[in-house]
Amino acid sequence: MMTGEMISDFAREAIFTTIIAALPLVLIALIVGLLVSVFQTITSIQEQTLAFVPKILAVFLGVIIFGPFMGRQILDFFINTITSINQFIR
Repeated sequence: MMTGEMISDFAREAIFTTIIAALPLVLIALIVGLLVSVFQTITSIQEQTLAFVPKILAVFLGVIIFGPFMGRQILDFFINTITSINQFIR
């Protein structure tokens, strides 16, 4: 039988896994966005696509680089959930 503590532990672990898996891409987008904004401010270029294209390319490159790490985090959470499923349904 699931207790309130088990539910909160599961939810905490799910949120933590989501944050850890998404963190590299969010940081990459943040840094590239900041650099592009500084560049646009310095050069007075206010082109809308200039803000998005570098971030999209950087995040795509980040997925290629950090994809295995992100996949491992999600897979570990999934395996832990499946192996402890019997505790949830008791």
